[in-house]
Amino acid sequence: MMHCPVSSSLIFQPSRIKATSKVYAKKKLTKNLPRDIKRLPSPEADVSLVLNKWSTFLRKGSLSTTIRELGHMGLPERALQTYRWAEKHPHLFPDNRILASTIQVLAKHHELKLLKFDNTLASKSVIEAMIKGCIEGGWLNLARKLLLIAKSNNRVLDSSIYVKMILEIAKNPDKYHLVVSLLDELEDREDLKLSQQDCTSVMKICVKLKRFELVECLFEWYKESNREPSVVMYTTMIHSRFSEEKYREAMSMVWEMEESNCLLDLPAYRVVIRLFVALDDLGRAMRYYSKLKEAGFTPTYDIFREVISVCIASGRLTKCREICKEVEDAGLRLDADTSFRLLQLENQTMSL
Repeated sequence: MMHCPVSSSLIFQPSRIKATSKVYAKKKLTKNLPRDIKRLPSPEADVSLVLNKWSTFLRKGSLSTTIRELGHMGLPERALQTYRWAEKHPHLFPDNRILASTIQVLAKHHELKLLKFDNTLASKSVIEAMIKGCIEGGWLNLARKLLLIAKSNNRVLDSSIYVKMILEIAKNPDKYHLVVSLLDELEDREDLKLSQQDCTSVMKICVKLKRFELVECLFEWYKESNREPSVVMYTTMIHSRFSEEKYREAMSMVWEMEESNCLLDLPAYRVVIRLFVALDDLGRAMRYYSKLKEAGFTPTYDIFREVISVCIASGRLTKCREICKEVEDAGLRLDADTSFRLLQLENQTMSL
């Protein structure tokens, strides 16, 4: 008697169905808990009214997402109540994940005093959560103190913490001296873990502070981590070398960007055109100016001015007049210095 083969996908597998059901239930629970807590009828209504119903489904760490979400909803008191509720359940507590989430939420909302715990015994994740919360809440001085305490106690914190501090402090030019010390600490790290966006943001700050060597180090580190630089990162590198007046090295970065098949955006075209103007390279400046327009971008006034400038330097009066017409069509007016230089070129041309 012959037996027809049965596809394995059609065989009843209760273990797979059970596992799928658990994943679905967990996702639903994570989504519903913060929403149900927010809907409690009054501030006096305790979170236990919601959490008690789901107690048997919860595992260690599962409430950390709920606590963070309550923080995003602007409900730090509810986040703390959720933490307090978890403390009473041995299968959920102790757990550094929910402690870290609670600390981050309370620090962000300036309510850290509501939670008493021995921070000398705090884990790395808890200290990092406290610093993140302080940064998000604008307590930069406290966040900086916590970093220094961690360093004095030989606690090695994640490099992303330093990046968060650097990006936040750098918003205030008066605090650049603090950024420099943080950059020094970041430079000494061998275990960098930076996203493309974070790496590029730090590189931009380094350019402002003229820490060009660190820009180069970060770029090389990023490429060595087997990731492709974005057009923004390439633009930052070209701008860095341009700012350092290393024009030839900046030009080599333009060729590298071209070879990587990056699609240039408007800031990239602006930096590249400025570079070739600085090199008095009329041909390449005009080529990228044409490519900018072919790509559908509208030149900004500073781009118009740069191109007119290199045309004046090359004595190209006809080309200057063409671009001046484009400036006029764009509803813009030449600045006094450019107009004066253009008039000088016209006078020189007429006298020949």
